[in-house]
Amino acid sequence: MENFTSHIPTASSLKEKTKGKLHGFVSFIREQGVVGLAIGFILGGAVSKVVSSLVTDVINPIVGFLIGGEGTLAEKQFVISDTAFKWGSFVATLIDFVIIAAVVYFGFKMLGLDKLDKKKES
Repeated sequence: MENFTSHIPTASSLKEKTKGKLHGFVSFIREQGVVGLAIGFILGGAVSKVVSSLVTDVINPIVGFLIGGEGTLAEKQFVISDTAFKWGSFVATLIDFVIIAAVVYFGFKMLGLDKLDKKKES
């Protein structure tokens, strides 16, 4: 009759297997840039409201004033026939995007978060 206890894994062998799989998972996360992506996503979401307020409440009125006419930049449009082309809203959204992208990029670099990801070994 065969000894069945020889097929039962020991606690130390289970711990080693789990440790090896966990190390592989952490390595995958670091190599694929998931940490940087997650941090960029979180920072982008947090900064987005502040930057949107800056663009809407400060930059748009200044640009609208400099362009002339009434209203803010976001309200600028031209009409052809019955169709309104809201070019001001589009430009305001572009300004919003550029500022958010710059804040996230420079925040990411200043905090040194770009060094969290491990480079792939060739």
